[in-house]
Amino acid sequence: MEMAFGTPSPATAEIPLDPPVWNRTLFEMLLDARRRFGGKRPVIEDIQRKPLTYDRVTIGAMVLGRVFAARTAPGEHVGVMLPNVAAVAPVFFGLQAYARVPAMLNFTAGPRNLVAAIANGHIRLVITARRFIAEAKLEDLVAEIEKAATVLYLEDVAKAVGTAGKLRGVADAWRARAIHRRFGAGPDDTALILFTSGSEGAPKGVALSHANLLSNIHQFVRLLSLKPEDSMFNPLPVFHSFGMTVGLVAPFMIGMRVFFYPSPLHYKQIPPLIEESGATILIGTDTFANGWGRMAEPRHFKKLELVVLGAEKIKPATREMWRERFGIELLEGYGVTETAPVLAANTPQHNRIGTVGRLLPGMSYRLEEVAGLADAGRLWVRGPNVMLGYLHGDGRAEPLPGGWHDTGDIVSVDEDGYITIRGRAKRFAKLGGEMISLAAVEAIVAQTWPDNAHAVVAVPDDRKGEQLVLVTDLVAAEREALLAAARQKGVPELMVPRRIVTVAALPMLATGKTDYPAIEAIARA
Repeated sequence: MEMAFGTPSPATAEIPLDPPVWNRTLFEMLLDARRRFGGKRPVIEDIQRKPLTYDRVTIGAMVLGRVFAARTAPGEHVGVMLPNVAAVAPVFFGLQAYARVPAMLNFTAGPRNLVAAIANGHIRLVITARRFIAEAKLEDLVAEIEKAATVLYLEDVAKAVGTAGKLRGVADAWRARAIHRRFGAGPDDTALILFTSGSEGAPKGVALSHANLLSNIHQFVRLLSLKPEDSMFNPLPVFHSFGMTVGLVAPFMIGMRVFFYPSPLHYKQIPPLIEESGATILIGTDTFANGWGRMAEPRHFKKLELVVLGAEKIKPATREMWRERFGIELLEGYGVTETAPVLAANTPQHNRIGTVGRLLPGMSYRLEEVAGLADAGRLWVRGPNVMLGYLHGDGRAEPLPGGWHDTGDIVSVDEDGYITIRGRAKRFAKLGGEMISLAAVEAIVAQTWPDNAHAVVAVPDDRKGEQLVLVTDLVAAEREALLAAARQKGVPELMVPRRIVTVAALPMLATGKTDYPAIEAIARA
């Protein structure tokens, strides 16, 4: 394999891209979509059932953007801490209109991680809402934030703006493009700051450009043949890259309607709302989809045409449930925050179960050798959607050498270009001289006890260097049962955890990922 240039995705030759699509800013995209689809077209709605049209989002963006601009400088990173509500759209595009950079803050990350993100992002101002803080009981979190930044509440902004400010916003909406151009924002400038999930350690600030986001949307729109007539149900938070790019920005670019729901954990409430919203597309994770599926009636998902899951592997039990109960084939995708985020995806036409699909068109990859693994390697990727870089001490992005990003994932790629994730590089243990994938061990456990949640970590061992520990919510879990299942499958005893720890529930991040630092702390206790 050519390491300097990498191997292009097989989808590249099949699905040509149109680079001018991403040669603009996010706010210019909004205005272009408004002109194309009409200002009166509803585009975003939430549980309040008051849809916002392109016109209302643009006017709201101009009103709010002027207020934000008075408190900040062009190019400044501005914290946004809001749930999945329609008001996120005018806040987000208001910052874009005046060339400020939204930095989406994960309010579930805890005070330490949140304050660290504010420092890492050089954030002086955080935008939130009093109602959200009260309903989510985040007063203590806000108190910690106020030690590091100024907090601006949208309710206070609304009172201060008044009728005159709103009328000015209506007028500004007609000359929004000219106002935006005064600030000189370009496609390759930073458009968004997201923070990695922290599933393996401290979150890192990721700087994404306008071109990164728009090219990624163009890539998966072409791959999945999405169209304006579609409608999406998005329960994923906008501080998560999947919820932001796919769930917020993409619908505006495509012209499709999106229904925002504040929490993916409301397993009972979500299925009826999917039916009522008329959604044809649903995005989520395996954990969430399993919960929704267990609570749903077949009629709730009758209109769904496309269900795409990411962030974690789809478990066989989840796949079978959706197939048998709802007649829906779940599609597994793969993304990382650093690629804005979609990297690969299965499609209705190209779906190979057990893989995460093929690399998106316009991307290239290379595999770095990993000692002890002959048929897999560490995945590096390059393409128009790959980030500008990680934020460093001065708040600026450190450019990637040659544009290559190290995903940290160990993968294999078959002859047709389908990618199978073998595990995170950090999630391999060396036992008896062999490299053991912790994800593979988890898969064995899941096959043995499919109705429960499990996680496997490696902890230090005085004799062998490392030992595997299973953390599970199955109270009756016994190592002998695992050993028997492993022998039946021909799995070596080396891959059976030496110790089992039972918990009431596994620690999870708001994104649906397993909180491995918390799991490891449990295993070490």
